[in-house]
Amino acid sequence: MTRLAALALGLAVAACLACRQSDPPPPPPPRPALPATEVKRAKDACKAYVDKACACARSIPALDQTCKLARALPDAIQVSLDLGASTDASGSDLVQAQDAVRKIAKECIEELARLPAAGCP
Repeated sequence: MTRLAALALGLAVAACLACRQSDPPPPPPPRPALPATEVKRAKDACKAYVDKACACARSIPALDQTCKLARALPDAIQVSLDLGASTDASGSDLVQAQDAVRKIAKECIEELARLPAAGCP
């Protein structure tokens, strides 16, 4: 009888382990998004740069290329935000997308500050 009891106990333990393995994995933790104020600040900085660079390009032809390049920056921010919001994006994709938004905003601010040296009032 002890062999039968040991076998029954072994089967019970195996069944219990099998149940554990079939539990669905817990849902992934929510991914932190960029704060709305940071997104707005980035978009506003690039819009200000585009507006000023293109306004200056009307009177200073040498800034025409600067205006053309500046127009791509708001789109680059939006692409990065869309990538970060994608359900297919991994955690590292999200981090890289957020980093890209911050770098683009930094570029817009720095380029806006350089316009007066190029002769733009």
